[in-house]
Amino acid sequence: MSDMTFERMIRQMTPAIYESLKQAVALRKWPDGRMLTAEQTELCLEAVIRYEHENHVPEELRVGYLQQRTCGSASSGTNVPPELAGLARDASRD
Repeated sequence: MSDMTFERMIRQMTPAIYESLKQAVALRKWPDGRMLTAEQTELCLEAVIRYEHENHVPEELRVGYLQQRTCGSASSGTNVPPELAGLARDASRD
């Protein structure tokens, strides 16, 4: 696929095509059940990422987004829900 054809495809991609490609990458198969090849997966993922960049998709909605968390000495423990607060306790003391 030439760069011009790929660029044109990104510009013409609809939100429905974007969602379909995103699902195909996540499941590693096309909507009809056929498996994606490694090359197809790579091209689809590149198309999805480029679409997100070109269309200013919010960061938290982009493929591969991980919510940033603090840990270690920078973590104060504030804003931790009570149901998660005990997860870091030393279980050997129980």
